[in-house]
Amino acid sequence: MVPLPEGKKALEAQWVYKVKYNSDGSIKRFKDRLVVFCNHHVEGIDYNDTFAPVAKMVTIRTFLAVARRWELHQIDVHNSFLYGDLYGLKQAPRCWFSKLATTLKRYEFSQSYFDYSLFTLCKGQSRLHVLVYVDDLIIIGNDFAAISTFKQYLSSCFHMKDLGVLKYFLGVEVARSQEGIFLSQWKYALDIISEAGLLRAKPVDFLMEQNQRLANSTSDLLHDSEHYRCLVGRLLYLLFTRPDLSFAVHILSQFLREPRQDYWSTALRVVKYLKGSPGQGILLGAESNLKLFVFLGNSPVSWKSKKQETVSRSSAEAEYRSMVVITCELKWLKGLLASFGVDHSQSMELFCDSQSALHLAHNPVFHERTKHIGIDCHFLRDVVLEGIIRMTYVSTTNQLADIFTKVLGRREFEFLLRNLNILDLHAPT
Repeated sequence: MVPLPEGKKALEAQWVYKVKYNSDGSIKRFKDRLVVFCNHHVEGIDYNDTFAPVAKMVTIRTFLAVARRWELHQIDVHNSFLYGDLYGLKQAPRCWFSKLATTLKRYEFSQSYFDYSLFTLCKGQSRLHVLVYVDDLIIIGNDFAAISTFKQYLSSCFHMKDLGVLKYFLGVEVARSQEGIFLSQWKYALDIISEAGLLRAKPVDFLMEQNQRLANSTSDLLHDSEHYRCLVGRLLYLLFTRPDLSFAVHILSQFLREPRQDYWSTALRVVKYLKGSPGQGILLGAESNLKLFVFLGNSPVSWKSKKQETVSRSSAEAEYRSMVVITCELKWLKGLLASFGVDHSQSMELFCDSQSALHLAHNPVFHERTKHIGIDCHFLRDVVLEGIIRMTYVSTTNQLADIFTKVLGRREFEFLLRNLNILDLHAPT
């Protein structure tokens, strides 16, 4: 105890208790910490920006897909916000990231422009990559000795715990074999099923009934909408390893403001589907030949189900705008791969099942029905001419993206699951 400096005000504090679990649900350890309240700070006087970058989910999947047969380790920094120059600050996350970034750059790491949470070190034939998510660090590299030396350096800078080979990260179970790296959220999925009270429920084979129109529902409003929002929020995080849930969860997330009984029933149906395959996840293949489109090799790394921000006047225009969004994502992923030292010099192949949209992309002509399309969308034609993107027609029956855009029958749904490398390594519950 020390006397309070003159003119200073003491901040209140409170003990916070937490239980940390292993990937199988068993208790790992009990944690307690004394937390200082920072809500007395005044914005603009005591602090300004509080934002701190964290790794994007796409970056994490790409990071692990690139790892292939390299060393893959994890480090946890103890009490990162409690270091003397950070403790009690409203902007502690931002200051912590700045402190860690400075420490890594001092070790000659370079920060990626495509994701600021990614750091790369190249010395001769040795390569190290570090991905930061607050105080959790994933390290991949082709030199075990270099990784060990780097860990010793971090230990001299921070109080940290070496967790060894990566097995469990942000609620994601990581299993490695000769086939590649398998990612699943088995425990997290079981928690969702348990909280919904459906552990004894009969599983269903598909997510939503075909021709179901939730937007037209006139069922009663839910008395307690918080449960609906909480469930949809948890399902959104489950999309990290479950692209098969994307469309259903995307639809459910449109009704968070005034959820109705029909929406809640559909959300519970999604949980019942989850009940049949809680251990389902994605396989990041170990093949050395990298081909980038929506996948990296045969490894799904980026997907999205989202409403377009503008109303298209035709299906061709809607497909064309979607290709523009995908092209932006592909160009970003290409830059991200360059940060990993993966040079992808070939044209990236973009598959589309609309011949009209393909004609729009290949032919720089403004027709009467397309002249209203924003000029910013036509950069797609530029990247096609430059050879960055190669447009390819694919039949609707083989269009893998359909799983993110529509309700499918059981046969079509299972066909796309197999082709998306979505597997289940756990026995059904």
